[in-house]
Amino acid sequence: MEHYYWLGLKAVPGIGNVLFRRLLEHFDTPEAALKASPASLAAVRGMTPVVIEGMKKGDWCRFAEEECHRLEAGRVRLVTYVSEHYPKSLFEIPDPPPFLYVRGELRSRELAIAIVGSRRATSYGLLTTGKLAEALASHGVCVVSGMARGVDTAAHKGALQAGGRSIGVLGCGVDMVYPPENRVLFETMADKGCLVSEFPLGTLPLAENFPRRNRIISGLSSGVLVVEAAENSGSLITAQYALDHGRDVFAVPGNISFATSRGCNRLIKQGAKLVDCVEDILEELPGNARAAADTPLLQPSPRTFALTPREAAIYELLVRSPLHIDDIISQTELTAGEVSSMLLHLELKGAVTPLPGTHYAAAG
Repeated sequence: MEHYYWLGLKAVPGIGNVLFRRLLEHFDTPEAALKASPASLAAVRGMTPVVIEGMKKGDWCRFAEEECHRLEAGRVRLVTYVSEHYPKSLFEIPDPPPFLYVRGELRSRELAIAIVGSRRATSYGLLTTGKLAEALASHGVCVVSGMARGVDTAAHKGALQAGGRSIGVLGCGVDMVYPPENRVLFETMADKGCLVSEFPLGTLPLAENFPRRNRIISGLSSGVLVVEAAENSGSLITAQYALDHGRDVFAVPGNISFATSRGCNRLIKQGAKLVDCVEDILEELPGNARAAADTPLLQPSPRTFALTPREAAIYELLVRSPLHIDDIISQTELTAGEVSSMLLHLELKGAVTPLPGTHYAAAG
């Protein structure tokens, strides 16, 4: 029952990711927020009488208790955004989930590239995806994708066949095998890679879930490679998220006669980097010069650190851009004294770096 109150607070109608983090910034723990008085809750920006009533009504209790039992029975972990294991790159996206459901090993910092594309990929698309995923994995790069048919499946399989790591981001619960023919891959990913979702256990693979999960695929990655995508493909949503998040976008050119090539070819016209070999991706990875085809990339040892909710509020701001201390104070629910204290704690953890003129930035 370790995460009972985390699950409970998220289950209250009207509490989305932003309001969830704001409540923790104010009350420090989900339990304290759920037990706070209506007057105290009303002081938090974004709280409404309807949401407060939902918290006090207590309908969330049954869901939280049942979900805790499902987590234990399904060998699923909950990784909260204050955990040292929560991927710090997710703080760079506008709407990071307050927690993730996880099967397998989730790392706080990992050099990763997302590979996305058509569910109805051609043999050319599948072969190209597998080849590039294997090459990335052989250079120590984790391959992220969405566990769907077609390009996603080929990307995960290619990375695993090369002995590398792969992360599958699901548009359903991590206990739901979708598509059903990927059952063996699903279990292999949980054993040798990682499956993650922000959706509760038992959530069905509904169409509206997939565009939302795409921001996490982008958020976990240094860049997004698109292999075969029609003009209205969901893969282009992931590419747009990547641009919005400041990630690199790569695309494999395709036959101009194929509908599945139009999305990629348009991305290249718009400035995405054309990829015809893995070196095209490797040379753009952060902190790495172009590597020889047979040389694994040397990655720095990752710094991992846990965060309190108040530290996380500041860290989330600084990963997006350096800020003056006054701007940090104005953009959080914290006092000047609390901000100064949190900045010191973050500096000691190696999470932030002080800059001249009382500016601060997230550590690289």
